[in-house]
Amino acid sequence: MEGTGVRYSMMGRYDFDQIIDRRGSNCIKYDFMAEHGMPDHILPLWVADMDFAAPGEVVEGLVQAARHGIFGYSEAGDSYFQAVHDWMLTRHNWQVEREWLVKSPGIVFAIATAVRAFTCQGDGVMIQNPVYHPFSHVVKANDRTMVDNSLVWKNGRYTMDFDRMEQQMKESNVKLFILCNPHNPVGRVWTREELRSLGETCARHGVKIVSDEIHHDFIFPGHSHIVLAGMEERFAQMTVTCTAPSKTFNIAGLQVSNIFIPNPEMREAFRKELEKTGAGEINRMGLVAGEKAYRYGRQWLEELLVYLKGNLDFVRDFLRERLPGIRLVEPEGTYLLWLDFKGLHLTGDALEEWLVQKAGLWLNDGRMFGTGGEGYARLNMGCPRKTLEEALGRMEAALGSVL
Repeated sequence: MEGTGVRYSMMGRYDFDQIIDRRGSNCIKYDFMAEHGMPDHILPLWVADMDFAAPGEVVEGLVQAARHGIFGYSEAGDSYFQAVHDWMLTRHNWQVEREWLVKSPGIVFAIATAVRAFTCQGDGVMIQNPVYHPFSHVVKANDRTMVDNSLVWKNGRYTMDFDRMEQQMKESNVKLFILCNPHNPVGRVWTREELRSLGETCARHGVKIVSDEIHHDFIFPGHSHIVLAGMEERFAQMTVTCTAPSKTFNIAGLQVSNIFIPNPEMREAFRKELEKTGAGEINRMGLVAGEKAYRYGRQWLEELLVYLKGNLDFVRDFLRERLPGIRLVEPEGTYLLWLDFKGLHLTGDALEEWLVQKAGLWLNDGRMFGTGGEGYARLNMGCPRKTLEEALGRMEAALGSVL
């Protein structure tokens, strides 16, 4: 599609090897290095947006909307809901109803709203560190008590500690559980059995669940994303399911998320809290992009998933053959890689200094994800393979400073 920034490949419809210069577009990833204290030469692989152009149909839809020339208040109509409905049904085997849908500028915004809607000051809100850092922030910022049911590393993968979860729910007045599925940053895609155990534990203790499923379209072969609320009616009636087209189609800056709340009392409480924020309408361009993405982005996503699998294979092989001191925690989903650097005998500030000053890389420091993050870093592989080659090559070149 000429003029959209989308380039096509001889191997498939889309060319994900295309290097797109994002500098000068006011993107956080590339244009605000100095503000974050980073040197100009650094290669950023941190914040979770991708360096790929959105599907051409999305771009063209935005162009057409821009040409209309009027950008007034907007709302999503039947066409938007039908696109979302069809996506959830065909890709996630979940039949959603229109009355369940509450739109939000973003999932973190929705989680913060849920914390205020379903808990009171001082109540316990459970998270599972190491986890996406805004979870702990919204709990603490709203004067709730963060209860950390840390994940356990066992037999080469992270698991949930259900015995400790049960005990903590009894002792810490837990009223809300924030689930991350697929899990960011460790990459777990929770199984049906794990989700059932979680749902039953929460049900026994009257704990509501907010399920952040924003990465649900990024699942690697051999694994399946299960919508918790779609498993049983009783789980649906205690769960807020947070979804968005933002990660899937790389349109996070357009700020539209789809929050599903089947329970009418919970939905009303959520809406009332939402009204207090004054966030009434959704970005018109986000609605346009979201609908176009869900209607026409399927092939783009399928090709992207193949490309990301290739990126994962490349990183795994490179680490095994040339960087044995750095261990890949094998992901089951997401395009974010959780890397264990403890084999280099670097942790904390020493690891951060080595990555930035010696390797010239900007990754997410594992410590920001809470308990269990020391000695780890998160790498975003949602980029052209040449960018990954450059990043891993920089790590290899910097090894001499720690050997």
